[in-house]
Amino acid sequence: MLALTLAWVFVGCYGVWSYAHDYYLYRGFGPPRDPPGVDQGSLRSIRFRSAALGAMRTYDVYLPPGYAAAAAQGRRFGVLYLLHGAPGTPRLFVNAGALGVAVDTLVARHAIRPFLTVMPDGGDGSFAGDTEWADTRHGHYDSFVLDVVRAVDARWPTVADRSHRVLAGNSEGAYAAANLTLRHPATFGAFEGWSGYYHQTPVGVFKGASAARLRANSPIDLARTRRADLAKLPLHAYLFGGADDPATADLRPLGRALRAAGATVTERLLPGRHDWRLWRGQTPAMVRWAGQQIGAAR
Repeated sequence: MLALTLAWVFVGCYGVWSYAHDYYLYRGFGPPRDPPGVDQGSLRSIRFRSAALGAMRTYDVYLPPGYAAAAAQGRRFGVLYLLHGAPGTPRLFVNAGALGVAVDTLVARHAIRPFLTVMPDGGDGSFAGDTEWADTRHGHYDSFVLDVVRAVDARWPTVADRSHRVLAGNSEGAYAAANLTLRHPATFGAFEGWSGYYHQTPVGVFKGASAARLRANSPIDLARTRRADLAKLPLHAYLFGGADDPATADLRPLGRALRAAGATVTERLLPGRHDWRLWRGQTPAMVRWAGQQIGAAR
């Protein structure tokens, strides 16, 4: 009887662990699978040294179907950079967001030209990993993203200019995509904000920051100072959020500020909340939009 009881306890504990593990990976969805007849790309994890953080770091790169043959023939690729939220990991874009399925399917349908998707690991070692992807006393995570761009251009056959780079992210990553693009308009020519907030506050890594520093890291405020830059460096942005998400309050103010500065902006307020159900549903559209911005690779 004791053995039977222990067996049932083991089975129960394993079931709980298995459910929690799968939820952590897939956020309630099943493992993503390509449709029949669609060739699959490949996912690799790359280590490199970040000068900004003074340590070895990693990024995941999703290589589109047919990458090896095309690269061998001399083709060069644009890059979509994706910044995760907090808490979050790069693999959530692939596991919960089904990014690979979206890329593979759109390439198979000739709806986009193949490009690389790079997902840096911006965690700080804590559970939340809240860095705002910004340069603060907590760490130089804005500069870290620029390190990633340089490392990617050095290792892979990219088209190394702003018109072939799109920066995107969800939640904190959406804030960072807007913030970094406006802070570095010569590096990124377009960005996507997936359920972002766009006004910085003196909490977390920005605790104690001056009003001027907060404005310099608030995309709504920052956009108002970028008219001269955007006259020379055209910017395209796609902003979406859920109607039941409080963060969406910043969506339209950022859109207005960007347009006033000369950017081309698409906004969508969608049914949904601040979760992967919304982001997964929009991943194909965001991959397609990124492909349109990147355009034809040389």
